[in-house]
Parts: sequence; structure tokens; C-alpha cells
Amino acid sequence: MSASEAGRDRDAPTPAGRRELPILTTTHQPPTCGARLVHDFTPDLIDVGAHHLCPGCGEPIAMRSMVEQVTELGQVNKAIAVFGIGCYTAYSNNLDIEVLQALHGRAPSLATGVKRCRPDTLVFTVQGDGDMVNEGLQEVLHTAARGENVTCLMLNNGVFGETGGHMTAATVLGQRTKNTLDGRDAARHGHPIRLANLIAELDGAAYVARGAVDNIVNITRTTRMIRNAFRTQLRGDGFSFVEILTMCPTGWFVDTAAAPAYLANTHAATHTLGVLKDTARAPGPHAAPEGTTAWPA
Repeated sequence: MSASEAGRDRDAPTPAGRRELPILTTTHQPPTCGARLVHDFTPDLIDVGAHHLCPGCGEPIAMRSMVEQVTELGQVNKAIAVFGIGCYTAYSNNLDIEVLQALHGRAPSLATGVKRCRPDTLVFTVQGDGDMVNEGLQEVLHTAARGENVTCLMLNNGVFGETGGHMTAATVLGQRTKNTLDGRDAARHGHPIRLANLIAELDGAAYVARGAVDNIVNITRTTRMIRNAFRTQLRGDGFSFVEILTMCPTGWFVDTAAAPAYLANTHAATHTLGVLKDTARAPGPHAAPEGTTAWPA
């Protein structure tokens, strides 16, 4: 019998709604019940649980939040994702929803065309900060300014992860990358672009937020942001945008276990978390004051 089993009251009732893996004995006796796999806890729209992203990468967490909201909002047969180019592109094969592949930075324009042809669908882009801020900045800005009724989701880890981990326009000051080994310097490399803040200033944007996946609280809040962004589109209110800070320990030169704290202490200090704009909640100015966090109630 394992130590964990010895300390557990096996007759105690399981709290409502809580799922637990059965604890199997390590004796030579045959198990009394079948083992449950990680697959049993995987959302239905992720049909291949294993992926090829690096250990500690935060992008699969963000992907899970997206597909969970597709299911909860009843859009399983209406969802069309448009992927940019990045590490997350490989994850498109894990999803049981329609996925279109766009050229570098062009996902918002492709999503616009899909939505105009099929206004009954839920259309959202999945892009990294390199794809969206470096390669396709004008695409997302014009899509937001026009008030296109689509949702854009940006996974921001501050590096071009797929092509080696070099600096992007969103890399924070002091961050080490493959081509800024001494850290990003404002005088030499310029300042990082806070894309969510920029989009929130555009009149066509109806919902803008920035979340993170470094801990369970932020994952829950980010999932709620994605749900609100999708609801904004389903109501026909206009453009919605969620920036999601994700871990990249490989590109950051930090241990996998230290990556969540690195995100909180560096990236989130520059790319402030919170809801920056929500036209459905209150009239007037919507941007959170600089340096503050304005989570939804």
C-alpha cells in the first residue's frame, strides 16, 4: 500500500463535482478498478492530449481555456480558428475544431473574410507576439479600427520561440533573448509595444483584456476574459481582443519551475494584467489606469 493511500480515508465521500484519480496499490494483488488516464480529464475538443511543445510552455494551457469556452458557449459546430505562425501552430492538429492556417501576421484579415462570409460562426485568431506585433501589426490594428466582429487572441511570451527565441517587439526591457544576451536595452533596441493598450484606444474595439497562465487564479481570470471576448462577438458588438502572457522557459533561459515567477516579475510588470476596455459593462473611458489591475468583478 502506498503512503498516500495509507493516509487517506477511502470511505470518505468525494466532494460534489470533484474528480479524483483512483489510487492503485503497489502490491501483487490485481487492481480492483481500471486506471484512469490523463485523457479522461482532457476537454472533448482536444482530441490528442500529447503535444510537441517544450516542457513548461504555457501555450497548451491557453489553448485549453479557449476550447473549453467554445464548448461552454455551445459553439462546437460553429467555431473556426485562424492560426498564425509560431510554436502553437503545431497544436492545431490537437484540436477537434476547424482550423485555418494564415500567412505570417495575416490571421486577422483572413478571420475578417471568414466572418463576413459566415456571420453565423464564432471566428477567432490564435497568434504569438512575434506573428501579431512584429509581422502583422497593421493587420490587427486595422481589423480593430474597423470594428470587425471577430476575436483575436495573442499568446505573448516575448520571444520568437519557433525560430530560435530571439527578441520581439513585445520583449520587455532587461529580458535576455538569443539576440539580446545582455537583456533588451531601450537605447539600443527600443521600448516594448503594449499591444492591448494600443488596441484599447481604437473606437472599433469593444472588449480588450490581458491575462496570464502562470497560476490557477490567473488562468481562471483569463478563461473568463476569453468567454467575455467570445460573448462580445456573439452579441455582434464588434472587435474583441485578449492578450495572454505565457511561459517560455526555453527562450527565457530559466528553469521550467521558475518560469511562472519570472512571468509575474518581469512580463506582467510591463504588460499589466486586467480588463482594459469593455463597452458592454460601462459607458465612458474604459482603459484601466496605467500600472493598475482592473479585473472584472
